[in-house]
Amino acid sequence: MKLIVQVPCLNEEATLPIVLAGIPKEIPGIDEIELLVIDDGSTDRTGEIAREFGAHVLRHPRPMGLAQSFRDGVDYALSHGADIVVNTDGDNQYPQERIGDLVAPVLAGEADIVIGDRQTHTIEHFSGFKKVMQRFGSWVVNKAAGTDLPDAASGFRAYSRSSLYALNVVTQFSYCMETIIQAGNKRLAISSVAIDTNPKTRESRLFSNMFEHMLKSGQAILRSYIMFKPWTIFATLATVFGLIGLFPFARYAVLLAAGDQGNHFQSLMLGTLLLIGALLSIALGVLSDLSKTNRILQEQALERLKEQQYGPTVRTTAATPRA
Repeated sequence: MKLIVQVPCLNEEATLPIVLAGIPKEIPGIDEIELLVIDDGSTDRTGEIAREFGAHVLRHPRPMGLAQSFRDGVDYALSHGADIVVNTDGDNQYPQERIGDLVAPVLAGEADIVIGDRQTHTIEHFSGFKKVMQRFGSWVVNKAAGTDLPDAASGFRAYSRSSLYALNVVTQFSYCMETIIQAGNKRLAISSVAIDTNPKTRESRLFSNMFEHMLKSGQAILRSYIMFKPWTIFATLATVFGLIGLFPFARYAVLLAAGDQGNHFQSLMLGTLLLIGALLSIALGVLSDLSKTNRILQEQALERLKEQQYGPTVRTTAATPRA
């Protein structure tokens, strides 16, 4: 059983030695542990430090973003025989000594994906607003994925080989939300392990402020939601437009019955436009549903292609309830 621990990095020379030194050298049930650092265009000694610790380094000539770093790391890990891939951060946010606890449910065949629950309500440097937004974001993701995960934004994760065959990251921002929504809708078994985070070492480089993070995360969640549950979105829009659109016609009928012969052309135009919006929503729902069917067939073909490229895998998990 081979484990590859991948660490996406951008100018992490100050904290990377602590991260790499903290990764366990031995884990029960794991025969081989390999370190992989994805150097996302760093201008400091990140790559040199990684090599000093014996890690393999994948380097981007310029920053490509967290999602691309994750994709490249997964491609390397699968092509080099990884049975489990753990993702951690180079800023030493996560307790590397807990990697053994993270992979244990995968080794036991109880989970395809395990997420480290940072217990965000206990993190001192998180503002009250950020804690609320973290809980709200996790709630939205859980609704879209059909899961019950306390910390959907955590990047401290373990993936089984079979789960990585099934997942396809398309976002350019962060893979965290997207992979949960995909995994939930593909009925992969997901569990959480409660962890404590290390003291904050720097500000996040994913976004300049909380509102940018909310906007980008919202876009990723909405895109994933439409991919898997298009009728939920478009049927809701059609219902809202249709009900509101009927109101001007009902008002016109009541006024006409009461003998009011006034000019109500504007109300009728508004109602007509809203009903057209409802019909367009239905049409978009049909097209999105057809696109969903086509995407499912393409993803099934892609999964078979991955098996041919990286080698077959045997799914050991059963229909385990997700927690």
